[in-house]
Amino acid sequence: MYAVIKTGGQQFRVAEGTTLKVEKLEVEPGKKVTFKEVLMVADGDNVQVGAPLVAKATVEAKVISQGKGKKVTILKFRRRKHSMKTQGHRQLFTLRSKLQKLRHRRITHGT
Repeated sequence: MYAVIKTGGQQFRVAEGTTLKVEKLEVEPGKKVTFKEVLMVADGDNVQVGAPLVAKATVEAKVISQGKGKKVTILKFRRRKHSMKTQGHRQLFTLRSKLQKLRHRRITHGT
C-alpha cells in the first residue's frame, strides 16, 4: 500500500517505513505529524485518486530530526566594473521517517 501526499509545495510517493527529507515543518523531533493532503492511495489493484484530495485519508509520520542542507553559493559578477558579490544559503529541512499509519476509507463503485 502506498500514497501520494503533498507537503511543502512538492508531492511525494510514500509507503510504510519510508524515510523522506521534506521542507521544514514546525514539529519537534520525536513527535508525530499528520498529513491530510493525500492525493492518491493505492492498495494493490485498488487505486483511489482524489479530486483533488482523497476524502478522509491521512498519513502519519514520526519526525527524526531538523537540519540544514548543503550550502549554495551565489556569485553575482559585474564584468568590467571590478565588482562582485557573493552570498550563501542553506535550505532548512525536516527528516521524517517510518511512516506510521496510512488511513483511508475505501470507496466502492456501484455498477
